[in-house]
Amino acid sequence: MSLFNLKNKSILITGSSRGIGKSIAHQCALHGANVIISSRKLDACEQTANDINNEIGKEVAFPIAASISDENQLEHLVESTRKQLGKIDVLVCNAATNPFMGSMLDMPLEKFDKVMNNNIKSNQILCNLVLPEMIERNDGSIIIISSIAAIKGSPILGAYNISKAADVMIVKNIATEFGHKNIRANSIAPGLIKTDFAKALWENPDILKSVLGTTPMQRIGEPDEIAGVAVMLASEAGNYINGQTIVVDGGTTIS
Repeated sequence: MSLFNLKNKSILITGSSRGIGKSIAHQCALHGANVIISSRKLDACEQTANDINNEIGKEVAFPIAASISDENQLEHLVESTRKQLGKIDVLVCNAATNPFMGSMLDMPLEKFDKVMNNNIKSNQILCNLVLPEMIERNDGSIIIISSIAAIKGSPILGAYNISKAADVMIVKNIATEFGHKNIRANSIAPGLIKTDFAKALWENPDILKSVLGTTPMQRIGEPDEIAGVAVMLASEAGNYINGQTIVVDGGTTIS
């Protein structure tokens, strides 16, 4: 049996109606998992779930709408996932926000708070909600989608960088505290990926030129190239990877 087999695994993925989250859900389903498609808008979740189910040929993707900004909705998301799938083997915290580009001096405090709430606090809440069953089962994998913004500075994405660095530390803390319970927690740090979320970056000629100028592969990434790493971390292939941040950036951060 393949090390990457996800048969009978139940996976909750936030921000999974499009972009990187959708690719992770799609690839996990192709490898045998049942997946929860979640984002703020139910119709978008339903469309993505239908797309995956039609390709697989059976019902393996299930839509549950939830806003990561609302603790009650996060609790509902986890409870509904358990009702639908019976358990949560893998949590993938992918949803995030970045409502401001520019100098930290100009960033309104309410937007700073929004970034911290949605990109850090929501992930900690979700982890705390799923950890008890993983501890009881003596098995589980938590994956947080961070960013290379966690390991390098930016003159226009300061708060976002701070939040993504915090996500790296969330998985280190979980791995340290619960590794003895066979719980793995890791983050993935993508470089610039061709998604709607990052459109303001890759559609800007100056920013794109700057990124490509320091990227050995001379291109930006595709969502499936992040999904492959998520499949590894969710499966037996990643069983001894814990507390790590896997950079997937075509080499941007090495040059």
